[in-house]
Amino acid sequence: MKGLLIILLAIVTMNTAKAQEDSAFQDGEWFRFEMSYSGFLKAGNATLTVKDDEIDGKPVYHVVGKGWTTGAIKWFFKVKDKYESYFDKTTLLPYRFIRNIDEGGHKKDIEIEFDQENRKAHINDKKKKKKMVVDTKPNVQDMVSMYYYLRNKIEIATLKPGDEIKTDMFFDEENYGFKIKYLGEEILDTEFGKVKTLKFRPYVLAGRVFKEEESLTLWVSKDKNKVPLRIQADLAVGSLRADLDAFKGLKYPFKIIADN
Repeated sequence: MKGLLIILLAIVTMNTAKAQEDSAFQDGEWFRFEMSYSGFLKAGNATLTVKDDEIDGKPVYHVVGKGWTTGAIKWFFKVKDKYESYFDKTTLLPYRFIRNIDEGGHKKDIEIEFDQENRKAHINDKKKKKKMVVDTKPNVQDMVSMYYYLRNKIEIATLKPGDEIKTDMFFDEENYGFKIKYLGEEILDTEFGKVKTLKFRPYVLAGRVFKEEESLTLWVSKDKNKVPLRIQADLAVGSLRADLDAFKGLKYPFKIIADN
């Protein structure tokens, strides 16, 4: 289950950021996802937590994402991942990103400081004891802040099937382009009941983890929260699904059209 949180975070991810009062989220929001492999085998859990914080006197959101394997899978491939992002409350641009992972013995401990004004990423690879500075794209996002930035950008009233949303992301030591296509509306059976959703196709790099570029499908609630409810990923071997199974601290009412 290598890249458990990478799959979750990189895909949930939508004008430049709006004012705080128009934001789709707030301090105290918390999500928990249950991961399953090939539709039946429980693979793990992941959580996302939003907190208020400060960096150099600037008010920021501090988001912590955690992922870990559970059940039988953890006995032959143990995953324990932690991602953190500190991003501006107004622009939603990141100042700091931390990635600390252990995926079956593959470990990384990386901290990135973003200089958005000068378009630089100051990288501290603590495991390799290596530091470097890399040029970035304007208004670049990290893989966690991107979720919240793009979530604010979804304009339900004007969204049409086939519309594409693009942004730039910086991950580890490289710049990446990210694109997500809107597929239409769908009523989804969830842990909480039937929910009206917006369905998206995030585009990813095919290769070692994903089967092909169009391997991912994402469903988010059709309300002001744009809650990520399900993520389906076709992998090089098998498939992975993440379903939201608990939440708290939503900014707006969560709309259920029918109970289970």
